[in-house]
Amino acid sequence: MKRNELLASFPSFDIQLDVKLSAYTNTRVGGAADMVFWPRTIAELQEVVAYVHEHDIPVTVLGNASNLIITDEGIRGLTIFVTKLTDITISDTTITAGAGATIIDVTQQALEHKLAGIEWAAGIPGSVGGAVYMNAGAYGGQVDEWLTSATVIDHAGQVKTYTNTELAFGYRQSLLQQTEEVIVSATFALQPGDAETISAKMEDFNEKRASKQPLEFPSCGSVFKRPEGYFAGKLIMDAGLQGYQIGGAQVSRKHAGFIVNRGEATAADYVAVIRHVQAVVQRTYGVELETEVRILGS
Repeated sequence: MKRNELLASFPSFDIQLDVKLSAYTNTRVGGAADMVFWPRTIAELQEVVAYVHEHDIPVTVLGNASNLIITDEGIRGLTIFVTKLTDITISDTTITAGAGATIIDVTQQALEHKLAGIEWAAGIPGSVGGAVYMNAGAYGGQVDEWLTSATVIDHAGQVKTYTNTELAFGYRQSLLQQTEEVIVSATFALQPGDAETISAKMEDFNEKRASKQPLEFPSCGSVFKRPEGYFAGKLIMDAGLQGYQIGGAQVSRKHAGFIVNRGEATAADYVAVIRHVQAVVQRTYGVELETEVRILGS
């Protein structure tokens, strides 16, 4: 059996079987993963990535699991959490952060070193790897505006680096969504700034988040991409869908662009709410809402 062979091949690595993923997702939903690996070093990650591709084992890479929904059936193959790759180094106006470092920690380090540019990301709950993969953005800022390069591990287990241009960023898109290489770190070029000004901007963005977003409930973050010429949240609100609920999953009454777990929600509840919202908005306004949130699993 492949999973026993994987364990036997890497006896000293942190690999566990049948891990319930709801404990690790911001939605608090999701079934079990066949195998979960928490690499402590890039070298460990290289070995395992090469092995799983050589042996045709499906692989899923996760960070803070904030802007995704994992199905109730869980994930087959190997799930890799990069949450131990958290080193953050600063050289002049450049920050390099491990894929598992939180965006919040990166913005705090920028503040401590009086580096400006990524204040908009101060409250984003995701990891650096996820932010690069999705080209995360908020309040007029976006990852591709500040990122200079990303280092990844390819399917052969080799380390390679992409420049900003090579990553072919788009709205919530990057080349890495096609290559499915594993992000291990990213480098950002910032600007010298005034600590008080940087701090004030971060506080302002965090206050806006707290006042407008349903941070008091588990959620998968912003559910839909912004349709051209519209705002997803306003379309959903105007369609009368705020408060719409299936099981424990509900369109937030605070911000219609979010779906929250009001208690005992399942992934199926989340997906059913998403599909209903898409159908109603399409029927009412002729606008197709495309999901920003990733739905992973069997």
